[in-house]
Amino acid sequence: MHLPICIFEDNKYSQLYPLSLTRPVFDLRCGMVTLKEKIIRQFPEHSVHLFCRKYLKDVVQQQNPSLKVNKIDTDSCLFINGRIIIDPATIQTFKTEKEVIFIYNDTIAGAFLNGSNVKKFVNALEKEKNLNEFKEISRKEVEKITIINYPWDLIHNNASEIEKDFNFSAEGGNIEGNVSDHSVLINKSNIYIGKDAVIKPGAVLDAEKGSIYIGDGAEVLPNAVIIGPAFIGNGSTIKIGAKIYGGTSIGEVCKVGGEVEESIIHSYSNKQHDGFLGHAYLGQWINIGADTNNSNLKNNYGNVKVYVNGKVIDSGSMFVGLTMGDHSKTGINTMFNTGTVVGVMSNIFGTDFPPKFIPSFTWGSARRMMEYKYGKALETARLVMGRRNQKLTPEYEKMIHHIYTLTRSDKKI
Repeated sequence: MHLPICIFEDNKYSQLYPLSLTRPVFDLRCGMVTLKEKIIRQFPEHSVHLFCRKYLKDVVQQQNPSLKVNKIDTDSCLFINGRIIIDPATIQTFKTEKEVIFIYNDTIAGAFLNGSNVKKFVNALEKEKNLNEFKEISRKEVEKITIINYPWDLIHNNASEIEKDFNFSAEGGNIEGNVSDHSVLINKSNIYIGKDAVIKPGAVLDAEKGSIYIGDGAEVLPNAVIIGPAFIGNGSTIKIGAKIYGGTSIGEVCKVGGEVEESIIHSYSNKQHDGFLGHAYLGQWINIGADTNNSNLKNNYGNVKVYVNGKVIDSGSMFVGLTMGDHSKTGINTMFNTGTVVGVMSNIFGTDFPPKFIPSFTWGSARRMMEYKYGKALETARLVMGRRNQKLTPEYEKMIHHIYTLTRSDKKI
């Protein structure tokens, strides 16, 4: 019998706000799939448990009906931190027959536990305790593990993860969709096009510098250019004349146009029009208005500083763009400064630069911002989801209300 695994959140989830407000950290996308999916596919014959914050539990259970969420009913378990970008080397590191906690840079990357220690670990997760308090269990320092600490870590690892995911799950040169004779596929052996996908005349797929994956039912309209490595999810549309540069992941059921560079668009989000999006991460159910632009590089080429959960953090990088939480929107001609963070369910418009931190449930422009009333925000979310045949369930509504309460203090900043 194969050892059960548990993918868990530690208490660093807030470093990934606002993206992790509406999902566990292990449901963040990097490359073609989420961190969770990367872990599960490396353990195909193992039973899988998930452990997340209490207010997310019911929604996560709805999304993962075959998995046990926040229920560990086994005497032995391999716990894996959901912020890890897993690879075969990491799996080899975690192989052990003795109880041990694996440490990487003062972070618990994983743990193999038996008996009462399983229950103790689960209790610590439930109470969001510091997991480093488990002093009685032997510890092993591990090397060469990639752990996501901040949203920009997802962006900076995205290009390499697209390649890894492509090599794992796709067959280069496999063209199942309808490709126009008047489109151009460069380095075709590095391109996958799924069934019922459509590549229109004049479209260019350039896979010389990286793989390109076009999902089932996706559509690339005339004169769009995609440079690899790039991922276009099932059912998404790349608009006429779009410029999609390498290191970009566009999830399922998105509509994307304009210029996009080294960015992640999670799924069910639209950026249909002209405008630049660079080194950005957009959550779900976002709509970016026409000619919205974000800066991803300071004029002095210095490191970008980003507001993260009440603190200003030096990213250590020259390139950090927009981070936007689920269900937020922009009006036409909206401009975002380098490293701007927008919370969930906000509506931003106007021609001046808004603040670099915009709290959740905010409505307004640089000149004036006010609270986006909960009832109106929720009704908009219900309408938007309904247009994609998705239901705003009571469990989802309960989660959103919790986030509304959780983030109210942010508006005082």
